[in-house]
Amino acid sequence: MSVSYDKLWKMLIDKRMNRTELKDEAGVSFNVVAKLGKGETVSLDSLYKICKALNCDIGDIMEFTDDEAERQA
Repeated sequence: MSVSYDKLWKMLIDKRMNRTELKDEAGVSFNVVAKLGKGETVSLDSLYKICKALNCDIGDIMEFTDDEAERQA
């Protein structure tokens, strides 16, 4: 099982916000944003800060994907 942050990137596009603005508004480090960009896991605290900054729920910015289904596709 892996993590997808595609919903976060779409939300940033919809809000006309770039990654630097997200970093500054959420108060997370550049490393957190870089990990998100690579689809890596980040702390729940970081995800909470992002949700708070974007006024959304965690399910609005990320989802778990099934590796097995991805390999078959």
